[in-house]
Amino acid sequence: MKQVKIGIIGVGNMGSDHSKRIVNGDVPELKLVAVADRSQSRRDWAKETLPADVKVFNEGDELIDSGICDAVLIAVPHYQHPTLAIRAFEKGLHVMCEKPAGVYTLAVREMNEAAKKSGKVFGMMFNQRTNCVYRKMYELVHSGELGAIKRVNWIITDWYRTQSYYDSGSWRATWDGEGGGVLLNQCPHNLDLIQWICGMPSRVRAFCHEGKWHNIEVEDDVTAYLEYPNGATGVFVTTTGDAPGTNRFEITLEMGKLVCELSNEGTSLTLYKLAENERVFCRTCPQGFEKPAMEIIEVETDGENPQHNGVLKAFAANILRGEPLVAGGEEGINGLTLSNAMHLSSWLDRTVELPLDEELFLSELNKRRAASNKKEEKEAVTFDVDGTYGSKVK
Repeated sequence: MKQVKIGIIGVGNMGSDHSKRIVNGDVPELKLVAVADRSQSRRDWAKETLPADVKVFNEGDELIDSGICDAVLIAVPHYQHPTLAIRAFEKGLHVMCEKPAGVYTLAVREMNEAAKKSGKVFGMMFNQRTNCVYRKMYELVHSGELGAIKRVNWIITDWYRTQSYYDSGSWRATWDGEGGGVLLNQCPHNLDLIQWICGMPSRVRAFCHEGKWHNIEVEDDVTAYLEYPNGATGVFVTTTGDAPGTNRFEITLEMGKLVCELSNEGTSLTLYKLAENERVFCRTCPQGFEKPAMEIIEVETDGENPQHNGVLKAFAANILRGEPLVAGGEEGINGLTLSNAMHLSSWLDRTVELPLDEELFLSELNKRRAASNKKEEKEAVTFDVDGTYGSKVK
């Protein structure tokens, strides 16, 4: 096999973008052979825009059952991710899943088990892991040269969205249609990165404000406090209501501090490196107001930031030659565990311990789904997502 024949289920905002990059030859080892969408307007778009030999289906199940694909890319509303992935695995197909892995971890756990049983390749579209800055942060933290993590802070408030965005589809911004707000739609990348780089916390206390800045029933403003097994603490702040927003990710360690910041000029990574371990300095320095000597270093990276193309190229290469994935699909449960824990903490107004009580979370989610507002069914509006994940690094 020289190319992997892939079908895309869902050609809305992200699915249509993926289809164009494959058709344009950005991922040479993938060949688009089919798409599926429940929306007539999106099927019409596919027939008018994509090559004539790309088959168009009404349902994802029809595409999976067609027998013309080696793999599928799932880019539909969140609740359907595990269901379609499990169906694809049962039919012997490889799966690439858009974020998040699902809405609740119990369903994602079933998906992970189906993937393992099938023996097929399973990848998550965590394209931010391809960003050279985050890769460098991972390398520095996991090398151990900076010592143990003491504090983590991420203010990620540049996910600005207008009311028209939330009004663009009947499934958006409802508990029954989308399953959450900023945590489940915009922040899966950030939640994946914070656990990938810093590890999973052991306790979470969060405040999720629902419909604070928009006419929606799900959260659009979140502040969460994290506690880690080694005693480190963290704060995660996000919203879709701030303009201009901030994107600043700080990790304080025993040997210094890493600061990643996104601005109009690009993304920078700065290391404030101490001359000696702060814990040792604290215990041995005779001067009460003295601070460890410090060097400020603008960290160099390889400058590569292939984003979605990088994830898809690795997916094809793994299928064809066994090369590494950017992110294994089974890892999607980690970031989702964080968002589930934040929701549950806010709903119950208390600190939540990890491992998460998955049955309790699902019970609380289902209460909200039962009371969820039913939006008027209408054709979804598709927005241009080009440039959403900029590649400029300074």
